[in-house]
Amino acid sequence: MKTNKKIAVLIPCYNESKTIEKVIKDYKKVLPEADIYVYDNNSSDGTDKIAKKAGAIVKYEYRQGKGNVIRSMFKDIDADCYLMIDGDDTYPAENAKEMCNLVLEGKADMVIGDRLSSTYFTENKRPFHNLGNKMVRFLINKLFNNNVKDIMTGYRTFSYEFVKSFPVLSKGFEIETEMTIHAIDKNFKLIEVPVNYKDRPEGSESKLNTYSDGFKVLKTIATLFKEYKPAAFFNIISIICLIISLILGIPVVLEYFKTGLVPKFPSLIVACIALVVALLLSVTGIILQVIVKKHKQLYELYLNNLHLNY
Repeated sequence: MKTNKKIAVLIPCYNESKTIEKVIKDYKKVLPEADIYVYDNNSSDGTDKIAKKAGAIVKYEYRQGKGNVIRSMFKDIDADCYLMIDGDDTYPAENAKEMCNLVLEGKADMVIGDRLSSTYFTENKRPFHNLGNKMVRFLINKLFNNNVKDIMTGYRTFSYEFVKSFPVLSKGFEIETEMTIHAIDKNFKLIEVPVNYKDRPEGSESKLNTYSDGFKVLKTIATLFKEYKPAAFFNIISIICLIISLILGIPVVLEYFKTGLVPKFPSLIVACIALVVALLLSVTGIILQVIVKKHKQLYELYLNNLHLNY
């Protein structure tokens, strides 16, 4: 059993020169024992120089996108607890100790800083972001049968096991959605801690594009739903095809029994094709679900080995 627990504070940054110094100092104050890493993602405003002067360990990720930065952070850094925050000074440092302790005490593999249960909707000045957060939360909780209150928060702590076994696939801001779905699907221990949120200070601009990044998040949800729950995904499409087949085919069959004639051959052909497609999709879903179950079994064995080797 390790006695000295290492905490790593991870701050992905892109042009955060107005706020990064304050963020580093705030988290140094509440977590003096932690190593603070700033990963600069091609900033052009001197963010890296300010971060170094403030006492952070500065590294660079030249592939643009938050997902690419997180991939490098998780691969490069070893720690017992990882605290991830944004460099825009929107998350309060006073919750950091509590969130880290939940991981270090083994009570959680991921602690989510829940903005939506506190001040987010009053502080955030972008109404479409509010709507997007509610929509993403609704979709994920319905599709994955859970009740996570804040899906897209950038304020989280992680265990070593989660970080080293999480396959980062996203390149951009959809990374938080991917993390949440992965944790739910793989049955990691999740705890949510309500945190106060404050909007960016004047002069600091969000890098999140409401429409393009919002579309990417929705696309990520659909893709992960297909990959994590293929039986449900393909059965939904199969049922739609079956309904189309019945709508087109039943009148033709009834007309045949009544008159002995088939006057609408095109409708009958489309109905038969839709029925075959429905059956194929259903079988595809069953086969892929078996593969997913086998993958989960292998993943659990991998986690056991990871825990033993650490």
